Amino acid sequence: MTRTLIRDIPSHVGQSITIQGWLHKKRLLGGLNFLTVRDRSGLAQSLLDSKDELEKLRGMQVGTVVSFTGTVVADERAPGGAELHDVTVEVLSPVTEEPPIEVDKPISHKSENLDTLFEHRVLNVRNLQEQKIFKIRASMTQSLREFLAANEFVEIDTPKLLAEATEGGAEVFKLEYFGKTATLAQSPQFYKQIMVGAFERVYEIGHSYRAEPSATTRHLTELTMLDIEMGFVESHQEVMDMVANMTKHALTDVYEKHADDLKSLNAPELKLTEDVPKFTIAEIHDMYTKATGTDTTDEKDLIPDEERWIADYARKELGSDLVYATDFPKEAGKFYHKFKDDGTVAWADLLFRGLEIATVPLRENNYEKMIEQMTEKGLDVAHDGFRHYLQAFKFGLPQHGGCGFGIDRLVQKTIGLSNVKEATLFPRDMNRLDP
Repeated sequence: MTRTLIRDIPSHVGQSITIQGWLHKKRLLGGLNFLTVRDRSGLAQSLLDSKDELEKLRGMQVGTVVSFTGTVVADERAPGGAELHDVTVEVLSPVTEEPPIEVDKPISHKSENLDTLFEHRVLNVRNLQEQKIFKIRASMTQSLREFLAANEFVEIDTPKLLAEATEGGAEVFKLEYFGKTATLAQSPQFYKQIMVGAFERVYEIGHSYRAEPSATTRHLTELTMLDIEMGFVESHQEVMDMVANMTKHALTDVYEKHADDLKSLNAPELKLTEDVPKFTIAEIHDMYTKATGTDTTDEKDLIPDEERWIADYARKELGSDLVYATDFPKEAGKFYHKFKDDGTVAWADLLFRGLEIATVPLRENNYEKMIEQMTEKGLDVAHDGFRHYLQAFKFGLPQHGGCGFGIDRLVQKTIGLSNVKEATLFPRDMNRLDP
């Protein structure tokens, strides 16, 4: 008999059907035994009153893969309003060992329980409440892709195995590569700029690697990034608007499609404005210093408490979950950033509910100016790692800008999770390399 998905059971009342999935829960009450089966579409309840059929499940634990054939009976008390009666059981893949966690019970996301959560990720991801997080994540990624495709961005793939880092830095994973030293890519920065010269607008969703010795709630060593780059831009504001509109589109889409799931996960109410509020770094330092008495005016970047403070201000006073911090000081900029005459960089950070989710700079596109800025930053312009990158500028790149956008963080803050690792299927940090 052809398999019927659980979500379709109510449309087969009075018919004999076969469902297949995982044994999710057992309630054995003697004469009446209720068994819950899970498949990709949901849960179904089945009534077993045959001792012979129940015997087939003797010793079978939750997680056993089963096939149930029975008659669909309407019952408003059952999931979906219908259940299976007169069930014939077939065990497809037995599980005889009792699982170390109960997948049908709520899973605690308290900080002290996170190690247990990740250690048993293989099983707890079978919990329907836990699955909601990653269905929302998948939907978020799809929505981002749809927006970018609609705005004529071409998806690209760039290498994650690179020659020894040209910019240096301690946050690089190094490995032996056939007698040479290779590194894992921290970002597709050089490649996406190069590809502006071919397609004008490009993006990539992929993994980046940061050897940060940090186990905070904000950091991962393997993270999923959305990187975009767009050419022929007239201003930094044009890039900021594109990133803001993309973010608002994805958030609005997910909140509409997953309203019930987000509510069950206690996600915050979404607050967006037509224009994302923006403040310069200097303005935020001043506002924060006056409000808290903590002087941050000498800081080159926002400290985490400032990010949370300005985001809270934007939400309460301006009705926006998103806020831009702009005009970073020149000394904080990278050699490929566009430096302004006032000593600041055409660079903004997009904050969402107290956390930076994207860096949004304008790039320097003039070849001679690029060489000058690299020299000022103490970089070896003759390094072989720069050869192909600089070639793109020598042979013509328009003014362009883009962003590095943290998908893990976006999902975390959308749902209201306390730790970015909770939004990641198999998180990696300095303390975890498995499962």
